[in-house]
Amino acid sequence: MVEGEIHIGRIIQAKLKEQGRSVVWLAKQIPCTREHLYKIFAKPDINTAMLQRISKILDYNFFKLYE
Repeated sequence: MVEGEIHIGRIIQAKLKEQGRSVVWLAKQIPCTREHLYKIFAKPDINTAMLQRISKILDYNFFKLYE
C-alpha cells in the first residue's frame, strides 16, 4: 500500500470500535455474516453501494475521506 492511500476497511473497523458497537451488531444491520464483515475490514477498498450502506448505518460519511 502506498503512503497516503486510504484503507477503508480499517477505517470502518475503527469507526465501529469508536462508536462502541460490535461486529455482530453491524453484520446484522447490513445484513451479512461476521466472516464477510471481517473480509471487508481486511480490504483497502469497497464497492460504493456497500460503503453507502455502512455510512448510513454508522451515521458517518466515509466518502468525505476521498475528497
